[in-house]
Amino acid sequence: MTPVMHDDEVEVPPALVAELVRTRFPDWAGLPLTALHGTGTVNAVFRLGEDLVVRLPRRPGPAAQLPAELAATRELFGRTRFPTPEVVAVGDPGAGYPFSWSVVRWIPGTPADEVGTADAQDLAADLAEFVRGVRDLSLHGRRFSGDGRGGDLHRHDGWVRECFERSGELLDVPALRALWERYLRLPHVSADVVTHGDLVPGNVLITGGRLAGVLDVGGLGPADPALDLIAGWHLFEGAARERFRAGCAGGDLDWVRGQAWAFVQAVGLVWYYVRSNPRMSSLGARTLARIVADPLV
Repeated sequence: MTPVMHDDEVEVPPALVAELVRTRFPDWAGLPLTALHGTGTVNAVFRLGEDLVVRLPRRPGPAAQLPAELAATRELFGRTRFPTPEVVAVGDPGAGYPFSWSVVRWIPGTPADEVGTADAQDLAADLAEFVRGVRDLSLHGRRFSGDGRGGDLHRHDGWVRECFERSGELLDVPALRALWERYLRLPHVSADVVTHGDLVPGNVLITGGRLAGVLDVGGLGPADPALDLIAGWHLFEGAARERFRAGCAGGDLDWVRGQAWAFVQAVGLVWYYVRSNPRMSSLGARTLARIVADPLV
């Protein structure tokens, strides 16, 4: 069974999911059901047959955001040349599970956190094309709102400092504190664009060294154009990172702010998931090591 990652998450065993599917979608009841143990932290994910994926929120907060997630998924589907999830159906609470849930189309490919991508220049070019394609989507008058990544770096200061306090035995906190102080002096001058919002390796699918698809698109929406540049630090090094940067065609300040957003995400992953999700914790540590080796401020 997957370790508990959050204090408020609900248990989602395979038998419960099978019962939900049988009750709500009886035509799919005979399909094999397989738990997918990736690095995701928001949803319990199960492959249903060959072509479907069942996604069930683990926590009340993400569950409340399911309508927005489905709308974002539909907004992006078919808008770039790279596959993204297609909403197939939505299920109701039941069988002791308290939230609505969704079924999306399966996308073939290997998650990038299961293969080496540091030098993957073709992948870097593809992912940059995806970032540009998402930016080209209409804002429809929307602007960034809320406290998540992609707005004002200063609003994350309390969280980052809490991470420092909890990471004394895991990271070189004095060096990271000094770097964070420099990030806080960065201006934010770019207008919002549409971003994916969470381009971590587990959401990037690869086939033959190329981008095969992008998952977890529920965070799609207006944000700092630098936000999706986190992929440059989570996934790439050296020439591959430079190819990603060039392909994204942003300014120098956006690139620096992209490093800052990667820092904000990574510093929380290390301590928070050190026991419950070691792969996510390792991602955070690896990303921070890349940033410290090449600080842009």
